[in-house]
Amino acid sequence: MLILLSGTVFYRTVEGWSWIDALYFSVTTISTVGLGDLSPQTDFGKLFTVVYIFVGVGVFVALFSQFARAMLHLEDSGKTPEKPD
Repeated sequence: MLILLSGTVFYRTVEGWSWIDALYFSVTTISTVGLGDLSPQTDFGKLFTVVYIFVGVGVFVALFSQFARAMLHLEDSGKTPEKPD
């Protein structure tokens, strides 16, 4: 959540985008959808976006990895419902 907030505030401030556009770009960038309908125009915005992508994707992968690990742990401990045959 902090990553989305920081990206949104950055793009709102540096690029001068609306709050909605800034949030939209932050979400599409971190989710790696990257539709291309918005893009930073300033050099600082472009450099920030490069770092933002690496950090955002890294955090997303780490969270997904922890979720998958927790699901596997539940399955191994027998706490998940059995699948019908």
